[in-house]
Amino acid sequence: MRRIAMSVAASTMTLSLAGCGVLNATGDGASASPTKGDDITVGLLLPEKANTRYDKFDYPIIKRKVAELTRNKGKVEYANAEASAARQAEQMQNLIDAKADVILLDAVDAHAIAGQVKKAKDAGIPVIAYDRLAEGPIDAYVSFDNELVGEVQGRTLMEALGSAADTSDKVVMMNGSPTDPNAKQFKEGALSELNGKVTIAESYDTTDWKPENAEANMAKAIAELGKGNIAGVYSANDGMAGGVIKALKAAGVTDLPPVTGQDADLDAVQRIVAGEQYMSVYKSYPDEAEAAAQIAVTKLQGKDIQFDALTRDRVDSPTAKDIPAKLVQVAALTKHTIKDTVIADGIYTVGDICTAKYKADCAALGLK
Repeated sequence: MRRIAMSVAASTMTLSLAGCGVLNATGDGASASPTKGDDITVGLLLPEKANTRYDKFDYPIIKRKVAELTRNKGKVEYANAEASAARQAEQMQNLIDAKADVILLDAVDAHAIAGQVKKAKDAGIPVIAYDRLAEGPIDAYVSFDNELVGEVQGRTLMEALGSAADTSDKVVMMNGSPTDPNAKQFKEGALSELNGKVTIAESYDTTDWKPENAEANMAKAIAELGKGNIAGVYSANDGMAGGVIKALKAAGVTDLPPVTGQDADLDAVQRIVAGEQYMSVYKSYPDEAEAAAQIAVTKLQGKDIQFDALTRDRVDSPTAKDIPAKLVQVAALTKHTIKDTVIADGIYTVGDICTAKYKADCAALGLK
């Protein structure tokens, strides 16, 4: 069992299954006594659209899996907050008022949403934190192993810098949003690989994960350090990596330093093919999204053994301890692993990646 401590727990929340109408079923689907059948409504709240994964992958995969698990009787009510914590609170209230059966919540602001999580629980609606660990009395958490994400980013950046890298090499850190608890874990994982090996010359927490904010921060770093004095850039995700690279090019940098990323966005994969971005972290969205759908349905249908099997990990939030969790593994995506990751899993085709602009680069990598 893997434990991820999000922060020091302030209190222990006692979650009541009776409060959400779930019987103490102990068998599998055949012997359990579910309180819900297949005609269920799953509320899905995703945080923003700057990262293209949410609309392109998470929502359609969850929708398809819920339909599959409920013989096409279950439905998904989806809303995207577009980086607004206030809008997400309204969206969650709408789901509570509409009496959704369960809510999958990817929080814009993990702390600010805690009150709405409690409202949902008080209304008998289980809340499952998806991708980001929200505060409040959540029933389960589904995400990737976030510290491992940061470790993979930091380790791969060190590999790019080479065996001669030392503390004379200056690295800029472009971390994620301070309202996203995942960003802290990515940063900690990366620092475990970078500290003592290179110098972290500048470090930024990037508001709302926005590429334009990362671009502005990188312009500041270039002005402070000089365009020729940056050995590498740790960027927590691909959208920000794009902003970082824009700033470097605008400053006249032609020999780009290695830049990390995360999420395997199509633009990022193409930048990797072209040699502009060194790496991304490939996270299997089908694995994460399908697990979330399975956990939501088994929770509603009282299939306790299946629920326990799906949530063997445990995590702590600032408001709860020992939260059942599913932590999905990740892999480094470089120009050498494109075939074995996003293409092998059907996320993109060679045709998606190798448009006219990238034909020659793709050919050099054997992508055809």
